[in-house]
Amino acid sequence: MYAAIRQAKAKSGSAEELARRIKDGAVPIISDVEGFRAYYVVYAGDDTVTAISIFDKFEQAEEANKRAIAWIEKDLGPLLAGDARAVAGPVIVHTLA
Repeated sequence: MYAAIRQAKAKSGSAEELARRIKDGAVPIISDVEGFRAYYVVYAGDDTVTAISIFDKFEQAEEANKRAIAWIEKDLGPLLAGDARAVAGPVIVHTLA
């Protein structure tokens, strides 16, 4: 299991619009990558947005980040206070309820 993680700082007050755009734009792009298992977005109190996608293979996680960063630059730029960062790697601990 591998995670693809993207993080950026949002402009204050943009949470609702970010959520709408992510649901309409990013979710279809990321879930279309082979090996897709799950997708989560966390909006922290300091306006940091973190998206976490889970995949079967590292290459799939990297592909998701490549697609996501291109989409972010094109469609989320006006709502962000800076560039998005992306990393991918193996999930070394996990649990489910």
